[in-house]
Amino acid sequence: MSRSVLVLGAGMVGTCTAVHLAMRGHAVVLVDRRAPGRETSYGNAGIIQREAVAPYAFPRSIAKLAGVALKRGADVNYHLGALPHVAAGLARYWRNSGAGRYPTIAEAYARLIAHATDEHAPLVAAAGADDLVRREGYLHIFRDAASMDLAAAEAQALSNRHGLRTDLLDGAALAAAEPALRTRLAGAIHWRDPWSVSDPGELVARYAAHFQRLGGTLAEGDASTLRQTATGWAVRTVDGPLEAEHAVVALGPWADALLRPMGYRLPLFVKRGYHRHYRGGAAPRLPLYDVGRGLVIAPMQRGVRITTGAEFAKQDAPATPWQLGRAEAHARELLELPEPVEAQPWLGARPCTADMKPVIGPAPRHRGLWFNFGHAHQGFTLGPVSGRLLAELIGGEAPVVDPAPYSARRFLHGA
Repeated sequence: MSRSVLVLGAGMVGTCTAVHLAMRGHAVVLVDRRAPGRETSYGNAGIIQREAVAPYAFPRSIAKLAGVALKRGADVNYHLGALPHVAAGLARYWRNSGAGRYPTIAEAYARLIAHATDEHAPLVAAAGADDLVRREGYLHIFRDAASMDLAAAEAQALSNRHGLRTDLLDGAALAAAEPALRTRLAGAIHWRDPWSVSDPGELVARYAAHFQRLGGTLAEGDASTLRQTATGWAVRTVDGPLEAEHAVVALGPWADALLRPMGYRLPLFVKRGYHRHYRGGAAPRLPLYDVGRGLVIAPMQRGVRITTGAEFAKQDAPATPWQLGRAEAHARELLELPEPVEAQPWLGARPCTADMKPVIGPAPRHRGLWFNFGHAHQGFTLGPVSGRLLAELIGGEAPVVDPAPYSARRFLHGA
């Protein structure tokens, strides 16, 4: 049965949801205040992380926590004034990262990740986006042998359990594979299953163009105007109000602001992140994750993109240049980065949940309202499978994976 659906949010998750709904013959309008792929989905490291079967857990070691507290790396920064606002969510995040809860969470997470490249593949083909995608994996690079040995053992265990492909490169092999590196390192783990994308925002834009070819409609509008009607849902756009039977909230880090006035108190928080592009020096062949320093260096169309880890701050707080400055200094130890492209670094926010799993499924208290957000670092990776799963739920089809672990109802029981 064909349904009318408003999808709020034109990032990777919302756009893929709209595509999958349109593929099934539903009448879909994709609503955003900006063009598709210009917010969080634009700013990531551009890796479709098929290997990311274990979500980012809250650090538990004293040494790691001390490094975070003292801001020793580029992986974590925080604003002291923001900590009271995120303390409750972080406390639950810490609890869910413990040995009693984390394995079950990771198992559910891995079931989605298993479909990452398989679900991107048909969309890349249909959108004519093969020129943006490289299917050669990416490298975790290590500056000391002890760290690499420990990580290699963990990588081998994950690979054996989840059917992933990895190669270990010693210092000489890494230097041969990545001649742009200026420093001899201990080595690297080559994760071979992920794909990398040279322009993440453009990939979303091409998926959105495919959505339009399927008969879908793009509309510029304000998601905060969403309201329930006698027959469904309505939202205001620049071309006037739109109504539909169903509405999907795929607003990433802005979902909480929309849903709190509707009575939803979900344990959501954001991790902010920065990037900047550089030109003029030799670029790496593949994306590099500098494990010890907590930054990603990725070759992009606009130049070499340096991407930071997480910053815990109020979402609308002014940018803090310290973290990217630290990441840039670490990157310059490895590569020549003569010229920044942007006058100011890009700043965005990742939408996170306290139990590390996205929220996918029906709203517990509102008929015809659906959720698809909370993907943290992996919205770019999980957009197609999340969009497919939600489209199947809306249409009453057999779901690609069991949706129960991602239901918002889990938070009614203290997850």
